[in-house]
Amino acid sequence: MPLKEITIHIGEYFGSTEPAIIKTLLGSCVAVCLFDPFRRIGAMNHIFLPGQADLKHFDAPARFGINAMELLINEMLTLGADRRRLLAKAFGGAHVLPGISDENNPGRKISDFVTSFLEKESIRLTSCSLGGNQGRHVIFHTDTGEAFVRKIPSTKIQKVWSEEQKALVRTRKAIEKPGAITLFNDK
Repeated sequence: MPLKEITIHIGEYFGSTEPAIIKTLLGSCVAVCLFDPFRRIGAMNHIFLPGQADLKHFDAPARFGINAMELLINEMLTLGADRRRLLAKAFGGAHVLPGISDENNPGRKISDFVTSFLEKESIRLTSCSLGGNQGRHVIFHTDTGEAFVRKIPSTKIQKVWSEEQKALVRTRKAIEKPGAITLFNDK
């Protein structure tokens, strides 16, 4: 029987106690895979921006580093993982934005955030492929913790970069929209 395959996109995460394959495509974004080797539970997220969501605007918090990591850890714990056994792998963070200096590269900022976060939370980073100038296609097996990474030639990365730019525009527009407020309910 073939394994269940899940593709996650910007701001999404997925975890499973059942054997499954989680896939994602990364440019400057970073994906973190968590695995509990004893319970054989795995999960992955897709982080779009470093930092924290502005929860006053309810703007898709899983796109932001701190929120995405907390949601991923909580998903693992909900599925029955033991926090003390969590192992991490991190991928992405490529410098794919033309005309932006390396120190202002969002991929580098997300990568730095992820490695710092994992260290502070005492979650061991067992493998990573961060930085460079090529995007990555990541395939993660939830039951074994194995991750396979294929680098994307820079000619194809422009498509990934374009998708990330469109997502950034959508995120900024969503932040600017006022939220709906109901003061009275006629019922």
